[in-house]
Amino acid sequence: MSELSSFFHAVKLPVISEVAHALIKTLDDEDASATQISAIIARDPALTAKLMRLANSARFGVARGVTSLDDAIAMAGLGHVRTLALAACFAETFPDLPGLDSDEFWKSSMACAGYAKWLAVCLGDDGQDAWLAGMMMRLGELLIYQAAPATFAEIEAQPHLTGGRWERETRLLGFSEAHITAELCRRWNFPVVIVSALESASDPMAAHPFSKLGAIIHLASLLADTPSDDPAILESLPQDVVTALQLNREWMHKKFPSHASFSAAP
Repeated sequence: MSELSSFFHAVKLPVISEVAHALIKTLDDEDASATQISAIIARDPALTAKLMRLANSARFGVARGVTSLDDAIAMAGLGHVRTLALAACFAETFPDLPGLDSDEFWKSSMACAGYAKWLAVCLGDDGQDAWLAGMMMRLGELLIYQAAPATFAEIEAQPHLTGGRWERETRLLGFSEAHITAELCRRWNFPVVIVSALESASDPMAAHPFSKLGAIIHLASLLADTPSDDPAILESLPQDVVTALQLNREWMHKKFPSHASFSAAP
C-alpha cells in the first residue's frame, strides 16, 4: 500500500453534496447546457441564494442587477457560475478547524484561483479549469489536520516561506497537500485533467508528461502565498516553470492584478 493510500485510510473522506457531485459530472460534458447547470444549482436554495448575492456584488463582474440564475449565467457565463457554485459547496464541506485561520485559508485559496485563471488567460486558455483547480489546491491541507494534527502544526510553524509548506509536507509525510487534493478529486470523480494537474502542482518540472495546468497552479500558489501588488514579485517565480509555459513577462508585468482583487471568501 502506498503512503498516500495509507494516509487516506486514516481520514474520513469529506462528503460533498449531491449538487456538487452533479456539477462535477458536467465538467467533462461539453454538451452541458445553461439550463442543466441552473437546474442543478436550483436544487439547493441556500446555494442559490448565495450565488444570487454574489451575482449582485461588484466581484461577480456583471453590469446590472441579476434576478435569476439564468440571468446570472447569461451575463457572467456558465463556467463562471458553475465554478463559483462548486467553490461555495467545498467551503461548506470543510468545517472551521481549531488552530487554522479559516479566513486566511479561503482568502489564499481564492487568490490562488484568481491568479491561476489570470495566468491561463495569459496563455490563451479559457481559465475555468485553472480557477477551480487553484481554488482546491490547499484542500489537502485540511485532511492533514484531520489525520495528523501534530504534523499539521509543524507544517504550519513559522516562518512561512513561499513554497515552504510543500517542502515541509513532503519531508514529514512523503507527499504534499497537492497530492492529497489530487487523490481527493480522483475519489470525487473529477476530470482527469484536474487530477493530473494537482498531482504535479507542487513540482511541475518533475512531472512526465509536463502538465501545463499543473505548472499554472504552481505559479498561482506561489503568488497567493506572497501577498503583494508589486509586479516585481513576478521576478521571484521559478524561471524554469515560467519558460516551460512560455509566459510573456512583459504582459504579466503590465497586467499584474492586485492580490486583494481575488481574496474575498467564497
